[in-house]
Formats: sequence, structure tokens, C-alpha cells
Amino acid sequence: MQPLLDTISQALTLNPATLRWQGVGSLPSTYAVSELAAASIGAAGLALARLLEQQTDNYCPLVRVDRRLASFWFATCLRPRGWQPPGLWDAIAGDYACGDGWIRLHTNAPHHRAAVERVLGSCANRNEVASKVASWSADQLESALVAAGGCAARMRSWLDWCAHPQGQAVNAQPLILRETFASDTPLKWRGTTQRPLAGIKVLDLTRILAGPIATRLLAGFGAQVLRIDPPGWEEPAVVAEVTLGKRCARLDLRDRADRLVFERLLGDADILVHGYRADALERLGLGHERRRQLNPGLIDVSLNAYGWSGPWKERRGFDSLVQMSTGIAREGMRWQQANQPVPLPVQALDHATGYLMAAEAIRALGDRLQTAAGSRARLSLARTAKLLVEHGTVGDDLPLAAQTVDDLDRHLEQTPWGLAQRLKGPLAVGDAVLRWDIGACELGSAAPHW
Repeated sequence: MQPLLDTISQALTLNPATLRWQGVGSLPSTYAVSELAAASIGAAGLALARLLEQQTDNYCPLVRVDRRLASFWFATCLRPRGWQPPGLWDAIAGDYACGDGWIRLHTNAPHHRAAVERVLGSCANRNEVASKVASWSADQLESALVAAGGCAARMRSWLDWCAHPQGQAVNAQPLILRETFASDTPLKWRGTTQRPLAGIKVLDLTRILAGPIATRLLAGFGAQVLRIDPPGWEEPAVVAEVTLGKRCARLDLRDRADRLVFERLLGDADILVHGYRADALERLGLGHERRRQLNPGLIDVSLNAYGWSGPWKERRGFDSLVQMSTGIAREGMRWQQANQPVPLPVQALDHATGYLMAAEAIRALGDRLQTAAGSRARLSLARTAKLLVEHGTVGDDLPLAAQTVDDLDRHLEQTPWGLAQRLKGPLAVGDAVLRWDIGACELGSAAPHW
């Protein structure tokens, strides 16, 4: 636990001395997934503790992380009662054997599935896909699918990834790429020791899954989070999970009137969190310089899949694909002595990167409150993968099972889809505990204003 926390704390320039752990057990993995869960959530707590120390007199809050609950939050924090969200995966998404190795197809979005069918032809079911994939080499199919606008990743080993040009590029980057900018727009702290982020406006341009996790944590400590999605976008499998504590509106940033609304929102925001590919906002006329022009003191935190330099910096990607690319699924296969890829038991790269984004946003907020400086921070799933892999594999530990969640760890929440139980938050910072003022909501259910 401590080596991972120390590495993360150094990247965030935080002191881990005030953090205390509780809870036991590990998710089943050859990698230290539960340790990553506790350490990344703990980092957000340490950033919050530092902010409180800066803004209050003689107050040094203790940070408490429940390792058991942190592990469960890396899977799901919601337990529906009498209803179930749609399945997470499209019918043909998954791993397939090529002629010379394995490849994973990510087809949850309709346009990503359409890209697969442009390359392979119509695919009614997994058997059809498997038959067609078998005649391809993994490299050739990966390249063809990406060129068609799809999402795919062949299985590589960690050594293969380290030798790959993109692996070399992202592995040379720090865990958090950070810049600061002078600003003459000071910000006043309006929080309390119970709700440290009260009064902070967070504009959320993120989708599945890391970015929404970041903004969910910010909302849990009092921030006002407004999520913006384009017309027609839905993510039914996870919307109840990730919209907790937020208001969700829709804007089409390609429409001039909607873009003007967005620019006004951005001008009033304290924090912007976004997960677009490296060139996407630039193509919309909302690149870094424009964002800085609209809001010089902005705290701008973003992520992508494969890093911010190298030939794949603009490649579409998701947690499951990055696990294939970086050798994680290959090591899981070796660990289980399996005949197919074995991913992590949860989407740990998404979750950890999300909590690191939240930690960085809070850390940068503390700096802005003191100096008025704006900042820009960039993270990636692939760089988080390096963090996990380089801390090595682990031995057997006391396993965690879903049955170990006690009723005392949950509370009832009424959602638009029905009643659910929400797990107790895994983090407390002094008197501040994770508490959401509003429950989960449907995308597009609110107006686009603060």
C-alpha cells in the first residue's frame, strides 16, 4: 500500500503522513488493485486535507480511507432494488483470437460497432465475429479498425509495450503533466470543514468512466457540478453510477448558439474536467488557448487513453483496451494459467485515474486560492497502467467478496429508475465525509446554467 501511496503523493506534492487505513481484503488480481484503489482515493483526501490546512487556522485533519469500501467503489457503488441497468457490454464486444494472437473489440457505442462492421462485414453474433477475426493478424486488424474509426487493441506483453513507440512515449511522461499560469482573478474560499468544496463550480465534459468518477468525488465534498453532454448521447449502463450529485444538461458544441452558452458557463467555472481526445476541443475552436482566454484562472484537468505524446496520443481508447495494450491482460492470463486474456477484476485504470484527477483538481484549487494562478493538468489511462505494473505483482491476500458489504455500509437512494442502495463513501477528511446533496439523474435532465 505505502509504496503506491508514496509514488502518487510525490506526483501530487502531498504529504501522506496524515493518512490512516482501515478495512482488510483484496480484489482477486496478480496486481495490487485494492492498494491502487485505496491509494488513489487517499490521494484525493490528502489534497483536501492540505486545502483545509491552508484555509483554516490550527486545523490538521486526519484522512481516513476504508480499503474494503475503496475496492468496492472501484467496481460499483450502486445496488439496485427491483430493477437492473442494462448490461455494460455490447453483444459483440470482447476478446477474439486472431491468427497470431488476441485482440479486443470495444463496440459499446453504435459508431464504434459500425466501424467494426465496415472492416469485418455484418456481424450478427460473437460466433460470426470470431470466424472473421481468425483470418486476420492481430496487428493488421488493429490498424484496420482504428483507421475505420473503431476501438480495438491487440494483446501485448509489458515488454512489448515498453518497446512500442507509444509505450516509450507515455512511459517517459510524469504521472501528471502540469502547467501553471499567472492570473489576476483571485478566488475566495467559501467552504467549511464539513463541505470543503462548497461554492466551487465544476464544468464536467466527461463520459465513461474516469472523468465522471473525478467529478462525482468533487460533488461528494460539496462542489456544484454541471455535466454537459451532446444531444443524443446516452450511457445507460453507468448513468446511475456516475451522475450522483450532479446536474446534467445538453449542448451541441458545434452549434453556434450552444457554444456561446458553453463559453459563458466556462467563463464562470472554477474547474473544468474533460476527457476528449487530444485534438477534439481544438477542432471545435475550444483549444487550450481559447479556454485560457475565456477564463484565465481556470483549473483545467483532462485525460485521454494513451498519453499526450507519441503516435497514439489521439487514438480512441478505453480501460479494457489499455489493459490489452500495456500487458496487464497478458500478465493476468499467465497468472491464471488461462487460454485467453484475463483483465483486472474491475476497471481499475479508469477509477484510479479519475480519483487522481480529482486529487489534482483539489491540489490546484488550493494553489489558486493562495496565488490566483490557473493551471492545466493532463493524465492518461496508459500512464496509470505504468504506475500499477511497476509496483509489481502481489501474493495471495484475504479475498474480498460482495457478500462482505454490510447493510450498515449502505443507504437508500431514490433514482429515476427505481430505489437503490448506495455504498457508504470510502473516504473521510476530518469532519468532511462523502455526502451528495442530490441523487443520480438522467442525462439532459437539467438546463445548462449554474
